Amino acid sequence: MIHLERVAREIKTIGLYDLVYQDVEKALGKKHIELIDIENCLQTHPEILEAYKQTNLEYNISNIHIKAIDEASVTLTCKDDVKRVNANLAKLRQIEKYTIDFEQSSILVIIMSIEFFVLFSVQYFIVLLNLKEWQWEIYGVFGLSVLWAWLYAKKERKKFECHARHYAQLYEETLQLLDELETHGCIHKKSLMIEESSEDHI
Repeated sequence: MIHLERVAREIKTIGLYDLVYQDVEKALGKKHIELIDIENCLQTHPEILEAYKQTNLEYNISNIHIKAIDEASVTLTCKDDVKRVNANLAKLRQIEKYTIDFEQSSILVIIMSIEFFVLFSVQYFIVLLNLKEWQWEIYGVFGLSVLWAWLYAKKERKKFECHARHYAQLYEETLQLLDELETHGCIHKKSLMIEESSEDHI
């Protein structure tokens, strides 16, 4: 469900993907690269395509380059599968953010930031406010916040893993449905491809 022509064009022309472009240059061993070279490189070096996808997820850009199918334009025999595909696409976009590595997620950054703030506050209360007689109680509060952060991070990691598994299953199911719909002449996948980012499909 990723449009390689679009990926190649974005890697070549959009500054967000400069690091990915450098990976392509290294893989191909040359500086002047055409779009077709990038497309071929993405097929022979899947790790570069993964780097592109990860960059998108970090910036909340979808890697699903297929738009919903217009249900009014298909025959009655195709409608149920089309509805399923459209529902799947909506769900995939909703949970796609959970396919990023948890260690690189913004949630983990937020948890760590809160803990640094709490640690700074602990030092502030003990040293600057001269509350040394309360230091063990204050350290106890800090200890509880560390425990809370650890438990919350563990819970979020499980959520990421669960959604990532569901995403993988749903992705495969949707690909299969799209293939079947195209085989039966209900759709043309190429016409469903989103050629470039927009407000509706980013």
